[in-house]
Amino acid sequence: MVEFIGRTQELALLRRHLDRVQVGGSHPGQCLIMRGRRRVGKSRLVEQFARTAGVPVLYFTASGVPVDQELDQFRRDVTASTLPGRDLVAKTPLATWDGAFHLLSQILPDDTATMVVIDELPYLAQADPGFEGTLQRAWDRYFECKPVLLILIGSDLSVMEALTTYGRPFYQRGREMKVGPLTPQEVGRMVGLPAAQAFDAWLVTGGLPLICAAWLPGEDLWTFVERELRDPTSPLLVSAERSLAAEFPRQAIAKDVLGVIGAGERSFTNISRASGGLSAATATRSLDLLTRKRVIVAELPLSLRPSREKRYRVTDPYLRFWARFLEPALPLLERDRSDVVVRRIRDGWTSWRGRAVEPVVREALARLLPDDRFPHVAEVGAYWTRTNDVEVDLVGADRGPIAKRLSFVGSIKWLEDRPFDNHDLVALARAQGAIAGADVLPMVAASRAGVTAGGLAAQYGPDDLIQAWG
Repeated sequence: MVEFIGRTQELALLRRHLDRVQVGGSHPGQCLIMRGRRRVGKSRLVEQFARTAGVPVLYFTASGVPVDQELDQFRRDVTASTLPGRDLVAKTPLATWDGAFHLLSQILPDDTATMVVIDELPYLAQADPGFEGTLQRAWDRYFECKPVLLILIGSDLSVMEALTTYGRPFYQRGREMKVGPLTPQEVGRMVGLPAAQAFDAWLVTGGLPLICAAWLPGEDLWTFVERELRDPTSPLLVSAERSLAAEFPRQAIAKDVLGVIGAGERSFTNISRASGGLSAATATRSLDLLTRKRVIVAELPLSLRPSREKRYRVTDPYLRFWARFLEPALPLLERDRSDVVVRRIRDGWTSWRGRAVEPVVREALARLLPDDRFPHVAEVGAYWTRTNDVEVDLVGADRGPIAKRLSFVGSIKWLEDRPFDNHDLVALARAQGAIAGADVLPMVAASRAGVTAGGLAAQYGPDDLIQAWG
C-alpha cells in the first residue's frame, strides 16, 4: 500500500465532524457531503480516516450497475463491515433503497458512534431519479436520530453540488467538504524536491496522489517522465483516460474540445476552428458541459471596465499536460517509442510550462495577499486584449473581474536560467498602459530564476510562492 502523506487539514476536519456526533439527544447524527474531481484521493482520505477513527464503519461504493446489483453489493458490504448486528442484513434480501436504509438503521447502535460511507453517490442518483428523495427520507426518519456520521462522496461535481441546492430533497441536510489535489507544497514534500522543482512536479502530476506516489524521492523530472512513459500501465498515462471515460462516456465532441483547449487554444473562435470547424451551437454545448463538469474554467480579464473577451483553460494541470503531450503521442508509445515522446516533451516544455504555471502563481499570490504592501488586494487575475497583442500576467485588485481599485500589475518569468531583467520591466510598464481605466500602478514580478531589474514594488520566487500553502 502506498504511504499516506499530507492531508492533515482534511483529516482534522473529518475528526471534527465525527466529534460532533453526539451519543444521546434528539438529532445526534451528522452528514458530510464530500466532492472533488476523480483521482484526487477522496476515497483514500476517508479510508485512512476510517482506519484510525476508532468507531464501527460501513464503507459502500456504488459502481453504476443496475439497482438490484447495487443493493446486493450494499448487503455484502454491510456484512463485511464492523457494524454490530451486520449478520441481520446478511440474511435479509434487499429490494429497494428505502428498505435497505430502514434495515441499516435497525443495526446502527444508539449508544455508540458509527460511520456510514456511501462512495460514488452520483451513480445511484443517475440510476434512480427518486434516490435523492429516498436518501432525504432515510436521513430525516432514521439516520439523523442515530449517533452516526454519514459521509456521501462523489466525483461528478455538478451532481454533488446540485444535491445541496435549494429545492432539492437533501437541501441543508449536510455540510459540504471539497477535496482538491495535493498542493504544490505537499507534492514537494512527497517527492522530496525543492520549491522550483516541486512546482514542475505539480504541473505534471496535477497533485494527484496516485501519480505522485510513483515519483521516487529526490528524482528529477526527466528521470520520472522517461521511466513512466516506458510503462503502459503508468498512472501518468492512464489516469486521464480513465477519468475522461467516466466523466464523458458518450460525449466524444466534448473530449475533442477538451484536447484542443489542453493543446493551447483559449478563445471561442480558435477552439471551434481547431476542433474541426464546429458550429457555434455545438461548440457552446461542449464548452458548457466541460465548464459544468469543472473540467475547464472560463475567465475574463481583470480591469476596471467590463469585458467580453472570455478565455478558457483546463483546470487540472495534469490533464492539460496529458492533452498537450501524452494523448497525441499514444500511437508512438504503443510502438514503444517513448524516446521520441520524451524528446517532444523536452522541446515544448519551456513554452508549455511558462503558460501552465501562470494560474498557480496567481493562486499563490491570492493566498499570500493582502499584506502590508498591498492591503486592498482580494483578487489576483490577468489582463488581455481581443487580439492578445497586450497580455499582463498579474493584476491585483479588490475584486474581479470588474474591479473598483487596482493595486498592481506584474509579470511571470518562469525560465531556468534567465531572471526578470530591465527588458522585462520596460515591457511590463508599456503593457500596463493598455489596461482599461488603469493609472500608473506598482509593478511586481514572479520569477523562477530571480530578478535583476530595479524599480519593482515586490518580487516573488518559488520559495516565496510555495509558502502560500504552508
